[in-house]
Amino acid sequence: LEENNVLDGCFLLNEVNLRQVIVLPKAEWERIQDSLDSTTREAARILAEQKEREEMRLRSKAAVKDWPNTIMGLAQRKLKAKKLREEREEEERKRLDLEEQQFQATKRKEAIDCAKTYLYYQTERVKGFHSALLLAEVLKERDAQVEFKKLKSDINKKKDEEKEHECKEAILREQEKAHQHYLNQQALRRDQLEQIKERKHQADLAKLEDKREGEQLQRLNRLYQLEIQRKMEKEREEKVEHQRLYHEHVSDQKIIKAIEEQKQMEEDDRIKAHFKAKQTIAKLIKEKKAEMHRLKQEHQDKIIRQLAVQMNEALKREDDRLARDIEKKEAEQEKKRKEKEAKEKAAMESIAEHRAAVLKMKAEKEREEKAEGKKELHALMEENRIYLEMEKAKKQRQRDASMEVQKIQIQQMAEKQAKHQQEKQADLDYEAQREATALCKEREFQSYAKQVIESESKTTHHLYPLLKAYKDGRGLGYRPFSRAREGINTSFQAQDDAGTQLPYSCTT
Repeated sequence: LEENNVLDGCFLLNEVNLRQVIVLPKAEWERIQDSLDSTTREAARILAEQKEREEMRLRSKAAVKDWPNTIMGLAQRKLKAKKLREEREEEERKRLDLEEQQFQATKRKEAIDCAKTYLYYQTERVKGFHSALLLAEVLKERDAQVEFKKLKSDINKKKDEEKEHECKEAILREQEKAHQHYLNQQALRRDQLEQIKERKHQADLAKLEDKREGEQLQRLNRLYQLEIQRKMEKEREEKVEHQRLYHEHVSDQKIIKAIEEQKQMEEDDRIKAHFKAKQTIAKLIKEKKAEMHRLKQEHQDKIIRQLAVQMNEALKREDDRLARDIEKKEAEQEKKRKEKEAKEKAAMESIAEHRAAVLKMKAEKEREEKAEGKKELHALMEENRIYLEMEKAKKQRQRDASMEVQKIQIQQMAEKQAKHQQEKQADLDYEAQREATALCKEREFQSYAKQVIESESKTTHHLYPLLKAYKDGRGLGYRPFSRAREGINTSFQAQDDAGTQLPYSCTT
């Protein structure tokens, strides 16, 4: 049965009628299977392609990773170069910072050394030594000036001798030059005589030439005069001709003028006739205007008379109206006056009533104030008693407080005494420290002074000021004073128990 149910590798369900089973060809079956599994196969194909592309991308990436001519390779090289450059810049900055720190430290050290040197030079001992050094320098300079003066006198003497020798040589040269000048002058005079003779000959020749030129000019002048005479004759002829033409022109002008005068007379006659006609017309116009003005004036007078009548009537009506208004106003004023008198009378009565009420209230108020005064007196006496009791208690408290203050003052005095002892001990410690510092400074000064004296001894023999300043110190405690006892020189330990300095005497 199982063998019957198996058909070409396919399993059939039990109790299936084989006659009702449809048998499909293999190709059709595969087509159906393909149509059913197409989605799954498509998804598998896409996944396979994606996987293949990813593998290819990884292989390509691994292959081009080390290529130098790709964009990624260039970017990697730029990043590496940038990183190296930043590291170098950071190292350079660190180096510069270190150099700057060293430079600043050197500057600070130099500034501190300069300040220390300046403060050291400002001490009185060093100032005195420098003054002695300046004196030694001055003495050395003075010796140098004396030596220079001697040397200068010798040099001046030599210069004077040289100048005298030069003067003698100059005199000889001048004499020789004068002789040469005399010879030159003689030669010059001879040349000048020859030049004078030559110039005289030239002057004679010039005179002859001038004479010939004068004769030529006279001949030309005669020709010029003849030419001028001919020209004047020609001008006289032209003048006569011009006069003739002028007379003809004048006669023509007279004829033209007579004609124009005739025309002007005719024109004047026409103008006079026109002027007379114009005067006649103006006279008629003037008469017409006078008539119109007369009529206009009559009309205006008539209008003025009518207006005067109307104004008189209006004034009369206005006077009647004003009279009525005045009578009415006087009646109103009389009425107001009567009302005012009635009001004043009522006000006076009200004032009298108010005054009586006020007097009554004032009497009652005085009685009440007397009663209040008695009560206040009793209260004031009670307050005075309480105040006296409080003052008594206050004085007791003040006595107690003063006792406490005395105790505090005693305690403060004890503390002050202890503090004074501490300050005294601090002063002693300070003096010891100051003396040690002064000793150190003295050694430093001695070393500095020795160096300066040795240096100056090589250039000058005036070492007395330096040696005096070197030996004339006034002890280790020169100049400083105690902080606690200002004004007391602590250079000496001669003092009593209270810290008072004993008299000082110095014998030399």
